[in-house]
Amino acid sequence: MSTTGELQPRVLVVEDEFLIRLTLVEALSDEGFLVLEAETGDAALPILQSDTTISLLLTDIQLPGTLNGHALASKARENLPYLPIIFMTGRPSTDDEADGSDRDVFISKPYTLANICQAAKRLTTAE
Repeated sequence: MSTTGELQPRVLVVEDEFLIRLTLVEALSDEGFLVLEAETGDAALPILQSDTTISLLLTDIQLPGTLNGHALASKARENLPYLPIIFMTGRPSTDDEADGSDRDVFISKPYTLANICQAAKRLTTAE
């Protein structure tokens, strides 16, 4: 809970690797974000459909289950059309997969936590 009375930006982190997800959650929490987490796109979708206060989706592109990161983003934007999304990927290039939105950021692995946090701050303060 914020002690300043300001609302904390809510971030949903979707990452199937537990230690990576844990590290991302801790880093974003330390930067003042309220962080929700899901292991798969299938687990994340009901959260995105029921919680319209989410400020940012941070998702791996390669996820187990029926929804990869791109499919999850598409479904999320049905309910939250202006939701900024950070896609994390181990692929060398994903520029051809971007939809041209300035609300999408692609960050290649390996990434630094500082890169993720900077992108998250930029996307959640740009109104």
